[in-house]
Amino acid sequence: MQLLALTLAASLGIATSFHVPSTVKPKLHSTSTKLFAADGEAKKNIVIIGGGWGGLSCAHTLGCSDSNVSVTVVDAANRVGGLVRDGYMSMNGTRKAEAGQHGFWDNYHNIFNLMENELPINVDDVLTGYDLQGQYSPKGLEAVWPVYRSNPQLPTGLAQALYTTFENLSVIDRLTAFPLVLAFSEFDNSKEAWEQYDKISFRDLCVKLGVSRKCYEETFEPMILTGLFAPGEECSAAAALGMAYFFVLKSQNSFDVRWCKGNIGDKIFQPWVEYLENKEGNSEVNFLTSTRVIGFEGSEGSNDITKVICQSNDGEHIELEADTVVFGVGGAALNGLVRNSPLLAKHAEFRKFANLRGLSVLATRLYFDRLVDTKYSANACWGFDEKVGQTFFDITKLHGIDDAEGSIIEVDYYHANSLLVMDDETIVKKVKRDLDTMIGKECIEATVIDAAVVRLNTAVNWYAPGSYKNMPSVKSLSISNAYFVGDLVKTDHGSWSQEKAFVTGKEAANLILGNTIDKDIIPLSDDEIHVAAGRKLVSMAKEAVGLGDKSRAPSLVDFLW
Repeated sequence: MQLLALTLAASLGIATSFHVPSTVKPKLHSTSTKLFAADGEAKKNIVIIGGGWGGLSCAHTLGCSDSNVSVTVVDAANRVGGLVRDGYMSMNGTRKAEAGQHGFWDNYHNIFNLMENELPINVDDVLTGYDLQGQYSPKGLEAVWPVYRSNPQLPTGLAQALYTTFENLSVIDRLTAFPLVLAFSEFDNSKEAWEQYDKISFRDLCVKLGVSRKCYEETFEPMILTGLFAPGEECSAAAALGMAYFFVLKSQNSFDVRWCKGNIGDKIFQPWVEYLENKEGNSEVNFLTSTRVIGFEGSEGSNDITKVICQSNDGEHIELEADTVVFGVGGAALNGLVRNSPLLAKHAEFRKFANLRGLSVLATRLYFDRLVDTKYSANACWGFDEKVGQTFFDITKLHGIDDAEGSIIEVDYYHANSLLVMDDETIVKKVKRDLDTMIGKECIEATVIDAAVVRLNTAVNWYAPGSYKNMPSVKSLSISNAYFVGDLVKTDHGSWSQEKAFVTGKEAANLILGNTIDKDIIPLSDDEIHVAAGRKLVSMAKEAVGLGDKSRAPSLVDFLW
């Protein structure tokens, strides 16, 4: 049953979870001279490269500790925040835009805790309530995702199967997804499970387990395109299973999502940055924006990094002394840092990061001359372009713009290399055609008066088959004072996307401070009884076949591959 629900997972704003910067006053400074505390002890200089959810989470945990540390967050953009910044302008130069919409799902326990209990913001003022979500193809409305928490509680899987409305997918097609229960029961997010299921693509897993073509193309492919930003044949089965379980099947409420009522940069990241800049205590957090890292220096006889070499956007050369370095960038950026640094590239661990790649996103926002009625404020789409995922959002509704004279609609495309090559005007015309198809007459009769086009080339992480062995752990294995944070980092926590980046930030900070890795981190809830029972049965079967050693028993993947 747990898998039957994945059929309904085809989804939408999972896609909205890639990352980008917010609102920070640029503050250029050099820490080439160590800072000292009042008692004369040298502060420990910690340099964090990247100001997304992971980097800021790490800075927050370090900065709010009572440790004697000086944290410097370096970000190439003029505002911190990773891929959620609002530093883009419309074509007319009069309106701000973001790089996509970013949802907050039910299992974002640690991010919700940050907003509710630590930052000076009111969550209900910042985030929308829960609402229905739609899914469209060129044929029209295909599915409606309810607010699952508003329905009677049922076992996960059964709940999603019964409460989700599919307009055109037959029960027989949905039932062909049932064999995936075996894969979900074996995949427990362990290192061994990742190594097994990372060998095979998610599409191959579905085909070999007998999922019908219609079920795969109308449910699973849209889910993967908007959740992992690439087609199923280009995504690891391990990543797909982990992502789908976290966002859809962990519990009945897992897919319930809230959206920011404005730009995340203004509503969340700016208050967060100001809080860290102004907090009192032994530790301090500084932000070095509009600055790129261009190299590293080390000391003789040691593998440690001792300096981070930077260059500001106006050409200023900056050297940051570092007792600890935290890499908070995505796979493509990490690849670039290694390529340009002999110090990093001499280590096999860092050289394998050259195998990491990024996927491209096209984020667009159209401003209309009149209000256009959209049935649902958040929607997933599929089938408009081959191997391209798509979502659209009614910003007017999500942001609560009651006095708007015309609608503002965000349309984002994933695995979008084939679209990035078009010029802005051609992109806007294409987006309008897609909306006309989905919304109908009201949109057809409306005129676009302004638009924003944001190209994010190789900006989001690519979980390709075989990529797991190249992904970093929280602590470097070869450079003793280097750590990694972000949604590409290996963790046992089980979270994904923004929540995973946030969690790994806390994990890295905990290790730097000498704490246990999971200190003050809220875990995911336990598996529901039927899920735990299924996983226990699979584990017992493998232990029996392996004569007491599960590692000697074959995996389901071994029979499929």
